[in-house]
Amino acid sequence: MVKLNKIYTRTGDDGTTGLVDGSRIAKSDALMAAIGDVDEANSAIGIAAAALAPDIAEAAMLARIQNELFDLGADLATPPDIQFGFGPSDMALRIVPSQVARLEDEIDGMNGALDALKSFILPGGTEAAARLHLARAVTRRAERAAVAAAANRDLNPLALTYLNRLSDHLFVFTRHLNAAAGGDILWKPGATR
Repeated sequence: MVKLNKIYTRTGDDGTTGLVDGSRIAKSDALMAAIGDVDEANSAIGIAAAALAPDIAEAAMLARIQNELFDLGADLATPPDIQFGFGPSDMALRIVPSQVARLEDEIDGMNGALDALKSFILPGGTEAAARLHLARAVTRRAERAAVAAAANRDLNPLALTYLNRLSDHLFVFTRHLNAAAGGDILWKPGATR
């Protein structure tokens, strides 16, 4: 369990930050960019969740995702274990296949009730959907940053898969929310020429 009595430690004043195993890397490292983008995506999802009634299934879905994004940040900040690699263990919190599968099941459940896309859609619609569009874009950035970090170090492949699937999930979620409010805002190519 995490216990923080003091928020500042001064250990990062030299421009480095600690990973879960105690090693230190530069705050400018690509891995830290990925972890920061995951944190930003989580914050954007929190803003979207604030636009939903707290007692509905959609709010619970977002709460699960926010918790998993903390798991994902811990996963990214934990180098592979010599014995377990990227498998979950008592010493490492890892994204696991069931988390990705749950996202896919939720995507399929929401998408099954939606009309097929016949156009690209513009970010917007209901307040919650517009906020989720922003969260989706930040999640895509987090995925790109994680892929860039993975070019130089070993990262859990399921962490990358989770980010990819999450951006799909948030896209379908926006459509789900907008369907209940009259539908998506469709792109009209060249409409203002």
